[in-house]
Amino acid sequence: MKIIEYVITDPEGVHALPAGGLIKLANAFNCSITAKGNGQSTDAKHLFGLMSLGIKNGQTLTLICDGADEIEAAKALERYLKDNL
Repeated sequence: MKIIEYVITDPEGVHALPAGGLIKLANAFNCSITAKGNGQSTDAKHLFGLMSLGIKNGQTLTLICDGADEIEAAKALERYLKDNL
């Protein structure tokens, strides 16, 4: 299991455009990816679930990758977060 904790720096928080890219990237991997924030958790491969977390600028988004390609997924997702959120 690989855990990524990232503080959102985008002034708009987690919004549709970067969330859509994150979902697309997450779906490229076979491992399960769970997103956590604001005391809730959801499948990070579903847009409505990710958006329902309501993560704003300055709040932490946690991604938990668990499965065969978890290392590759965690590296790619962390890079995406740094570049887009």
